[in-house]
Amino acid sequence: MIILLGFAFLAGFVTILAPCIWPLLPIVLSASSGGGKRRPLGITAGVITSFTIFTLSISYLEKILGVDPNLFRLVAVVIIVLLGLSMVIPSLGTTFENGINRLLGPLQNRFQKQGTGFFTGYVTGFSIGLVWAPCAGPILATIATLAATQAVDVKVILVTLAYVIGLGIPLFFFSLTGSVFFDRMRRLTKYTGRIQQVFGIAMIFAAILIYTNYDKNIQVKILNVFPSYGNFLSNIENNEKVAQELSALRGEKDIPRPTLPQENSEILPDLGIAPEFTGIERWLNTSIPLTMADLKGKVVLVDFWTYSCINCVRTLPYVTGWYEKYKDRNFVVVGVHTPEFSFEKETKNVEQALGQFKIHYPVAQDNDYRTWRSYRNRYWPAEYLIDVNGHIRKTHFGEGAYAEMEQAIRQLLREAGNVLDVDANLLEDQTPRYQRTPETYLGVDRMERFASNEKAIKVPQVFTSSDSIPQDHFAYQGAWEVLEEFARAQKGAALEIRFQADKVFLVIRPHALGDMMRVLIDGEVVENAMAGVDVKDGQVILDQERLYHLVDFKGKVGSHLLRLEFQNEGIEVYAFTFG
Repeated sequence: MIILLGFAFLAGFVTILAPCIWPLLPIVLSASSGGGKRRPLGITAGVITSFTIFTLSISYLEKILGVDPNLFRLVAVVIIVLLGLSMVIPSLGTTFENGINRLLGPLQNRFQKQGTGFFTGYVTGFSIGLVWAPCAGPILATIATLAATQAVDVKVILVTLAYVIGLGIPLFFFSLTGSVFFDRMRRLTKYTGRIQQVFGIAMIFAAILIYTNYDKNIQVKILNVFPSYGNFLSNIENNEKVAQELSALRGEKDIPRPTLPQENSEILPDLGIAPEFTGIERWLNTSIPLTMADLKGKVVLVDFWTYSCINCVRTLPYVTGWYEKYKDRNFVVVGVHTPEFSFEKETKNVEQALGQFKIHYPVAQDNDYRTWRSYRNRYWPAEYLIDVNGHIRKTHFGEGAYAEMEQAIRQLLREAGNVLDVDANLLEDQTPRYQRTPETYLGVDRMERFASNEKAIKVPQVFTSSDSIPQDHFAYQGAWEVLEEFARAQKGAALEIRFQADKVFLVIRPHALGDMMRVLIDGEVVENAMAGVDVKDGQVILDQERLYHLVDFKGKVGSHLLRLEFQNEGIEVYAFTFG
């Protein structure tokens, strides 16, 4: 634990060097530019307080208060704008600071001297902490995940405190440097008031960037300029000892680890007791919640999936086929629907997918990832085959190995005394075996292989024509709003990607039913002969948030340029997948 605390402190200490938080530093600098020597301390204390509270309790607050967590971000933006205005308009600044001092009057004698600005700095820092989103290395990612799954304990709190203390030291000196610089400038120039107003405008401008989420675009630009630098910072935490400590922190010591499939094995190994279904928001296709105790005496296949994942979709015919074939022979499938994107949390969307894919077995909505975490799962799709005694006997991750999984199902059914009077009769394995463009995410959080055309979001590497886009890269054209999970198109915007594959799929969420999108291949409107099932005469009419099949070359793999032209504003695109 001591080693983990030390690395957590170090990770926090270097956070201020991370490119992804640089867009917030102007706010820190601006807030430090007036108010006395104690304001930097107030800013630092405020950031540490709110970042700690918000990180550890966001899932609890969301559940208890029933509010969108983005509301906290909006409140923070409003406060930052007011603070910026108070710097631009001195009289408003005096009124604002006096109001804060009166509000926090009981603490004034201990911490506050007239004119020191500690509490104004604290309010500013507290607001910054609500929108502070440093690059998530292994340590911070573990903290955030445990908090999201409401698994916060004393150890998690200690690791978080070590992280924020490390964060607070360089943040304090950065803020103090700004304060000292401004104080010296005040002695050297008579234009101090004007300079402070400039800093206030900078704060307001930064707040607007945060509100519009354009700060995410800036993060993309910075990380495109310094990709190796960002990796260097996260690699500080990437070592075996830290991984072991984080595993223990997640409570994974006694939970069976996912293993490679035991293909062609006559004796299936015992991989440990199957974890319980926990934190399930809603059960579908069953009138009662299921537990592992209820399923004792049955062979169970737990299938982690999500309905917009093409890899999951390709496995479903096999999984549903096994269920229909063996359901009367003491076999059950439990689908654990763990969403990859926020819209996949909506029950009506999942119910629609159950009908579309003819899924009749019980499905659990694991919206908070709690069952996912209890199984230590990392993949979509993932299958855990469990015997009649509740022990995991086989796992498989991703597509393929269908024959081996069915043989394992049959073996466990025979072990339980079932007589099998049906033959294994698998569908043809449709898993692609050729080299193809990897899954490509379009939101900031997992964006890779991003190129740019001259009309696209400005990044250092500019491609002046479609021919300049490298293989497996994509580019935006026109006006786009790029957020964490997705990119939102404005009317007339376009998206291009150079890919190698037979089929192309894209997860799309329309702004309104009937929104339209034009599909072009290699500069020409896609012909019906090579169009996916969701494309007719080169057009896609969007009916819901789901995975859309755009291109199908009927087995003829090749390298092509796909261009999508958006005829309505507000259409959201999430991720390309290729078959």
